[in-house]
Amino acid sequence: MERLYPNLILDALKNVRYPGNGKNIVELDMIEDDIRIDGNKVSFSIIFEKPTDPFIKSIVKAAETAILTYISPEVDIKGNIAVKSRMVLPEKPASLLPGVKNIIGVSSGKGGVGKSTVASNLAVALARKGYKVGLLDADIFGPSVPKMFGVEDHQVFMHNVDGRDLIIPIESHGVKVLSIGFFVDKNSPVLWRGGMASNALKQLIQEADWGELDYFLIDMPPGTSDIHLTLVQTLGITGVVIVSTPQEVALADARKGIAMFMGEKVNVPILGLVENMAWFTPAPHPDERYYIFGREGAANLAKELNVKLLAQIPIVGTICDGGDCGEPIASKEDSITGAAFLNLADEVIEAVNNRNNTLPPTSKVEMKH
Repeated sequence: MERLYPNLILDALKNVRYPGNGKNIVELDMIEDDIRIDGNKVSFSIIFEKPTDPFIKSIVKAAETAILTYISPEVDIKGNIAVKSRMVLPEKPASLLPGVKNIIGVSSGKGGVGKSTVASNLAVALARKGYKVGLLDADIFGPSVPKMFGVEDHQVFMHNVDGRDLIIPIESHGVKVLSIGFFVDKNSPVLWRGGMASNALKQLIQEADWGELDYFLIDMPPGTSDIHLTLVQTLGITGVVIVSTPQEVALADARKGIAMFMGEKVNVPILGLVENMAWFTPAPHPDERYYIFGREGAANLAKELNVKLLAQIPIVGTICDGGDCGEPIASKEDSITGAAFLNLADEVIEAVNNRNNTLPPTSKVEMKH
């Protein structure tokens, strides 16, 4: 093998192009001036604009392959490429929920795609797998979680914890649940300005006894609003699950939602996309599929945006019946949709674990691949 020197490494890395713009990573000034050579061992750092760049793993892999291909397969490079970020992350908000391990937002670009159904059943599925789960219905203007859990008429109480009077969440199907729906007339619209809604939401987070939780799910309002910013600024959210149907009109709004969370002002990781109402299956004929809202729309969007497709949830009559009767379908493992939500729970657990395993210890990302 010929003697190694920095320019030889850079020449090899010119064959690695960043997806989307066609420019190579050397041209884009992504290689830090820290190339180290010790015999046949080579190490250096690649700098990305954001620590949440979706192409980090693929670029690192491509850089390793380029060096082994264009220089020599004897170069010791695997595991020696560090990743850094030019963006300094804002400090994580002080934890208002110190007993909560993971905070997951469930969001959608528009209403009517089954976001609350997904949030409720995901919460139940996680609880059935033995996790401690809480669910906050943050859809201030259209709270539907109480009905889905069959607790619309339950009265909420408070108790004293270490000198503080805290709201006691309602427990149903193994999930701790709170919603603005417990405090307003269910037959009257909530006519609040954005500030009032945000303050009510903060109160449900700060002044409730959530206790120790493995997963705290937030059923967010549809669309993009100041309530989303309130949640992001108030809580250190682990990641967000985006819900859409296969329809083009829903996908267009899903794009906006994903762009909002990935933007610099919010900068919350996308755990993945759920395609709800992916097809209709008659309960007596589980092998039949009717694509009444389009086919593979959200699945294709996930590929396009390099976002993980967490699940495709079919429409079966029992999912509507269960929600209307206060019995989330995820509580019935032997049903088609119940099994789909249990699989979704597994995918979310894996996505959260992957996210936690790659979190930077400080605001500047520097990790080995």
